[in-house]
Amino acid sequence: MSQTTINPAARRQLKNRTSIGQSIRHSLTMAYRGLLKLRRTPEQLFDVTLQPIIFTLMFTYIFGGAISGDVQSYLPVIIPGILVQTVITTSIVTGVQLREDMDKGVFDRFKSLPIARIAPLAGALLADTVRYTIATVLTFAMGYVMGYHPEGGLANVALAAVIVIFCSWAISWIFAFFGVIARTASSVQGISMIVLFPLTFLSNAFVPVETMPNWLQWFVNINPISHLVTAVRDLTNTGTVGWDLAISLIGAAIIVAVFAPITVRAYMRRT
Repeated sequence: MSQTTINPAARRQLKNRTSIGQSIRHSLTMAYRGLLKLRRTPEQLFDVTLQPIIFTLMFTYIFGGAISGDVQSYLPVIIPGILVQTVITTSIVTGVQLREDMDKGVFDRFKSLPIARIAPLAGALLADTVRYTIATVLTFAMGYVMGYHPEGGLANVALAAVIVIFCSWAISWIFAFFGVIARTASSVQGISMIVLFPLTFLSNAFVPVETMPNWLQWFVNINPISHLVTAVRDLTNTGTVGWDLAISLIGAAIIVAVFAPITVRAYMRRT
């Protein structure tokens, strides 16, 4: 009996013909794999479980009296800021874990499977939205325990949470690109921190812009993190929608439009 052998080039060509529906199913399967990894190694969730609690307590009690006079008056300012800072910071893990999987040869094994080539990358990004959701829920829960009661109502709080999660998912494409092109996981984390820390701390997340030097205010006012923080504050504290929300969503869409194609292209070349 003769046996037909498919050479590697033909196999890659067949994978490229995978339908959109199959690619989505494969990506969801890989996302489920990512969730199984979290269940088996729960220490990977320390950043999204401990960081919201520690940062909320630390920044509230350190800056609350100095900035707003008391802790209760500072909570409507700091909780949205901590939420944005915490959730966006956790998106760095996307690029770090992607680089680690590539270094361990995990993606080389995926190439031998009859799945869409994009599925491992897309699945990793989808699975990380669960991390963002956990960080979001814990931040709001910690704020509620400390006495934060958003005037905007539960519906607007939920909408603010969805917006933060979406924007963090969009930003994760940047760090996924770093994960694909960088040589080591530590370099991914280092580059990501250099990019992200100035954006989060040189913003209106923790202190009013008016208290900063004039030369710094211009950067804070154009900082996309500041627009996202303001949008979340408007939704949670007053239930209003302003221009800052539109800027945040447009910015997130531009990031995805720019970095998704180049990340996928770099990923395809590397795998």
